[in-house]
Amino acid sequence: MVIELMKAHASVRDYKEKQLTREEVSELIEAAQHAATSHFVQAYSIVWVTDLEKRKKLGELSKNAKQMEGAGAVFLLCADYNRLQHAGKLHGQDIVFDQAENLLVAVTDVGLLAQNLTLAAESKGYGICYIGGVRNDMAAISELVGLPEGVFPVYGLTIGVPNEANGVKPRLPVEAILHENEYDEAKYETILPEYDRTIQSYYESRGSNQKSATWTQQMTQFLSKPHRQDLKEVLAKKGYRFK
Repeated sequence: MVIELMKAHASVRDYKEKQLTREEVSELIEAAQHAATSHFVQAYSIVWVTDLEKRKKLGELSKNAKQMEGAGAVFLLCADYNRLQHAGKLHGQDIVFDQAENLLVAVTDVGLLAQNLTLAAESKGYGICYIGGVRNDMAAISELVGLPEGVFPVYGLTIGVPNEANGVKPRLPVEAILHENEYDEAKYETILPEYDRTIQSYYESRGSNQKSATWTQQMTQFLSKPHRQDLKEVLAKKGYRFK
């Protein structure tokens, strides 16, 4: 059942040696393409990195060497208005994509595509992991795989046969994210401490990488300082100028 598959998701970071075939990859990508897309622009592309040297370099740049070198397939999921530029040229027209709205459309399209790809892969028994680390050095990674103007990596995605079975990390309760008619922030005073206890219990009882930490502690530490401060400049060079 699809809902049960979705609720069983856990990131996989250790894979068996089996590589996905071209036929398997094509089947997964074709399924992923049936995700919803804003105004049918399909503002995404996927770079399948099969070259071993490029995978090694990608691992270094993203700080995820083990996954990039050991996965059954490595993808860069990219926002893409370059193809749409070519579409405009067929009609003698320059397209406009340097507005904030266009950036949101492309990133949303990539996210929907990625989730479809994840579901397709997991339905076949594969494990996956998103790699946000590809934004650690977006300029170098763009150069590594030849991404032109209008194209940038949003995240990586590794797929393969799991070599480990990870437990499902408890998510926030539904009432924490579901608001009816009006946004209710008062409920966080009780929900967040309860969720902290759930997460701390999970971390302390899991089979490996045990630790004592709460969700609010981790989020506070993570969001108390800026990250990847070069992205605005890098995106501007790609043509995304937030007009």
